[in-house]
Amino acid sequence: MVEFTFWDIAYQLLLALRWTVVLSLIAFVCGGLLGLGLLVLRLSKLPGAVKAVAVYVQVFQGTPLLMQIFLTYFGLALMGFDTSPMVAACVCLTLYSAAYLCDIWRGCVDSVAKGQWEASASLAMSFAEQLRHVILPQALRLGIAPTAGFMVQIIKGTALTSVIGFIEITKAGQLIANATFEPFLVYGCVAALYFVLCFPLSLWSQRLERRMRPQR
Repeated sequence: MVEFTFWDIAYQLLLALRWTVVLSLIAFVCGGLLGLGLLVLRLSKLPGAVKAVAVYVQVFQGTPLLMQIFLTYFGLALMGFDTSPMVAACVCLTLYSAAYLCDIWRGCVDSVAKGQWEASASLAMSFAEQLRHVILPQALRLGIAPTAGFMVQIIKGTALTSVIGFIEITKAGQLIANATFEPFLVYGCVAALYFVLCFPLSLWSQRLERRMRPQR
């Protein structure tokens, strides 16, 4: 039996760490773009748009992420797509992130005083101009902290993609633990790597929240 040192285990986990980071960034960026589109669609108040976006958000917030990953992976295959665990993970986490980011940002937009809408409308601004020049800049200030905090949830959510064979930190840890028979050491290292990724983001989110909080 091949013996693995602590540094061998750490090296293999660090190689898998890059895929956790890549998947998290793809989910956050693509989910943010989709979430922004859903937010604009919801604010536009087109016939049926508000209800459709609300149903989308409720579906993804009201079902377990693990179940969404299974449905995406096997659902894409049933529809004839020759997909991979990476593609399925990216698609699922993008849709999941979009639902939450849309809801977070909607709350930030709702926090902007209604008088801002009325004042911009009195200047004959179009809906797009109102969002671009008046509403979104104010909502952005309120949304930075919770958005940064949600990034932590995305990183932790990538662990669930191991069930469909995507090799990120958790899956790599499982494979290494099976080979080394050192589950406590391996999963301790996995937990430490997640902590190194998430803790700075949590601190940054809390600092932003304090900084953006209105002074009384």
